[in-house]
Amino acid sequence: MELRHLRYFCVVAEELNLTCAAERLHMSQPPLSRQIKQLEQEVGTELFERSSRGLRLTPAGVFFQQHALQILEKVEATTDATRRMARSQRTLFGIGFVPSVFYGQLPTLVRDLRQRDNLELSLAELTSIQQIQALKAGRIDIGFGRLRIDDPEVEQEILFNEPLVAALPLGHPLEGTTPNCEALAHYPLIIFPSKPRPSMADMILGIFRRQRLKVDVVQEANELQTALSLVACGIGITLVPEQVKRVQREGITFVSLEDKSLTTPVICSRRRGEKPSPIMQEANAILEVLVENRRTGRYP
Repeated sequence: MELRHLRYFCVVAEELNLTCAAERLHMSQPPLSRQIKQLEQEVGTELFERSSRGLRLTPAGVFFQQHALQILEKVEATTDATRRMARSQRTLFGIGFVPSVFYGQLPTLVRDLRQRDNLELSLAELTSIQQIQALKAGRIDIGFGRLRIDDPEVEQEILFNEPLVAALPLGHPLEGTTPNCEALAHYPLIIFPSKPRPSMADMILGIFRRQRLKVDVVQEANELQTALSLVACGIGITLVPEQVKRVQREGITFVSLEDKSLTTPVICSRRRGEKPSPIMQEANAILEVLVENRRTGRYP
């Protein structure tokens, strides 16, 4: 099996039409049809259902498509990274992150690593799920998120648990209080991100669900900053990690919650079983200091 077979298959799987797929691939339809048949023979099962209405992926085809796309994405990412390294003679190190983790200590990691002359850092704002995909594809080397995601190719480490706080519009009845979830449930709620799911939105909704409290989700925002803007407009309230209090936003006040056990983890994700490179070893050493400082209260 060659990479071109995977590329052919993925185009056909996307188009579900051999004529259209052949046009995209700049080849005629009969050779493309033969290549797909050969691929199915090599895999040992049919990847498409063929009927008068066209093509349709079989369950095996759906599975094969998911993994074929990952393989092609990883090859492309590796090729691009190799070209960049060859041009710059520098080591490339990719970091993925959700925005809320970069309001606290983690920017220190970036600042410290940038001091290395032979290192090129690549930063990517990604959801926790996107980080897992990027790690497996080789687009990033380490990720910082807030969701536990089981994947045999990725290992996750909880660096610390961070208290949640409520973001309220100025003048809100709960301003200056330490509300519990029952009090919060009386007000319209803004959650984020709206997609992809699961996300922190589901984590927040789960807090209320476990206490059998119904909430009125008035708005789903794609990003943290959008959610805060909606709060400032008086649309509703939202729950955010404590580090977000560092954000200077007009029209918003933050209050601590009565239940101190309501926290959200900061999770570090790496490829499982991969021998740490010298850069990864340095990143791990910096993280160890940052986490220890956090645990001992040297900074919030």
